Amino acid sequence: MGASPCIVPNELWDRLEPLLPKRPRRFRYPGRKPLPDREVLCGILSVLHTGIQWEHLPQELGFGSGMTCWRRLRHWNEAGVWQRLHEVLLAELNAAARLDWSRCVVDSSHVRALKGGSTRARRRSTGAGSKHHVITDGHGTPLAVLLTGGNRNDVTQLLPLLDAVPPVRDRIGDPRRRPDSLFAGRGYDHDVYRDQVRARGIVPAIARRGIMHGTGLGTYRWVVERTIAWLHGFRRLRIRWERRADIHEA
Repeated sequence: MGASPCIVPNELWDRLEPLLPKRPRRFRYPGRKPLPDREVLCGILSVLHTGIQWEHLPQELGFGSGMTCWRRLRHWNEAGVWQRLHEVLLAELNAAARLDWSRCVVDSSHVRALKGGSTRARRRSTGAGSKHHVITDGHGTPLAVLLTGGNRNDVTQLLPLLDAVPPVRDRIGDPRRRPDSLFAGRGYDHDVYRDQVRARGIVPAIARRGIMHGTGLGTYRWVVERTIAWLHGFRRLRIRWERRADIHEA
């Protein structure tokens, strides 16, 4: 399995630990001492990296049982830990001038969903699967990710992706959540959506169907393709095993 996926760097832990919900102390019936959060996080990351089933996570690694890790993941997700961590990291990048707000880029990728789930395609033409819809800044930093059925048209998620971008604290002034322009491929070619993007104060740069390749948009759009490839480097995301959409998104 390798040691590297099981180690939580101090830099990550220092940002995450303050966001974790505090466990109330039980004085009368304390029961078994719960496994430390950092060790459980190592178990979650092991499953994420390797794609191993939760129940097959080896307990001799010291991360507890797979179900302990699964329940802690669910609990943290319901408490909004991952969303707040994402916002903390985006704010740090923004403060260091490492977010490119001059443009955002959107794309999607189909993933197999072998155990079904609420966001699984049911039409036989597309097969069983889900879609990851991703929006990044101009450097490829993910700003938001949505999960839908594999038969959902890309353009239907364009506005939800824009709305899912969290407000990012700036060094001065109000938080920012809108880029200056939006780059997208032919799957997002629809004038009604272009108008709605403009209504949000964003300039759309969306490739049109029926026009020969070579528009030059690919020189900007490749960053989101790289980000999706990076996300799918985690085996647990490349194939959707989770029936529950919230666990897969977590």
